[in-house]
Amino acid sequence: MEWFRFFRGAAALALGLAAAGAMADTPATLLDGFNAAARSAGEGPGSAARGQEFFNQTHGNEWKCAACHGAVPTAKGEHAVTHKVIEPMAPAFNAQRFTDAAKVEKWFRRNCKDVLARECTAREKADVLTWLISFK
Repeated sequence: MEWFRFFRGAAALALGLAAAGAMADTPATLLDGFNAAARSAGEGPGSAARGQEFFNQTHGNEWKCAACHGAVPTAKGEHAVTHKVIEPMAPAFNAQRFTDAAKVEKWFRRNCKDVLARECTAREKADVLTWLISFK
């Protein structure tokens, strides 16, 4: 009987791991999270118009998102200092974009500090991602 409990526990663990793997991050699930966080902060959901404006304007510093990523997020950009190529930001034009929550948070944190001298709010992230998802 002991082996049966072990087998049942191992099977449940395997099913749980398979389900977790099936729930990979997607641009839509990340946007849902940003929108939920924005609502919790008393703000509305992401707006493509605000996202485009945010991406293409400076925010008190010299930098703007478009300086490196390009004003057209369906094309490759180039880092303004290192000249390293940056793949398109729009998920429809780069299947790897916005598929790993940890990477998304890392890059938002780093780039927002460069552009804004602070971290982005959940609404700002939702705005940018809403705009980027709108490209088909």
